[in-house]
Parts: sequence; C-alpha cells; structure tokens
Amino acid sequence: MKIVAVTACPTGIAHTYMAADVLTKTAHQLGIQIQVETQGAMGIENLLTPQDIARADIVLIASDIEVEQRGRFTGSKIHCVTIEEVLINPTAVIQRCQEL
Repeated sequence: MKIVAVTACPTGIAHTYMAADVLTKTAHQLGIQIQVETQGAMGIENLLTPQDIARADIVLIASDIEVEQRGRFTGSKIHCVTIEEVLINPTAVIQRCQEL
C-alpha cells in the first residue's frame, strides 16, 4: 500500500511537523509506503507531484485547516483526520487508510 499525506495546522509550526514525523515512523513500522507533504509556516514542503498522487492508494489529509491546492486530489480516495487524531493514535489512522 502507498499513502500520500498532507499535514497542516493553524500556526504551521510544531504540530504540522510532529504529525508528519509520526506518520512516517508509524507507516514504516507497519511496512507501508508513505510520502508526506507539509504545509506550514515555511510554505509547502515536500510537494506531492501529480505522479505521486496518481500512484497512491489513498490520500491522507491530517489537518485542522483547509489545505492549499486541494484540487490536486480530485478523483483520488481521500481520508481526512485532525492533527490530534494523528498525534494520539497514528497506528489507528493508518489502519483506517488500509481499510478504505
């Protein structure tokens, strides 16, 4: 399974990057490929390309705000969660992605 994810929080500092880190670590522990784009105070980092999105089984949006350029994901299977959900139980979030 391959997941592409976007993390974003209102201030775009700590929680955006904490969520990206925990998703990456948890996915690797579960043997799942993941690529995470962050939308934070520094703007968009690790921008997901159209090819990345097309190859993904699911798009995970972990955000407490509206993500930028959301139209890129039209036609993709999308699962939306809050940053808090990712930080509290990243394993459950990734397992829900697998079930969808």
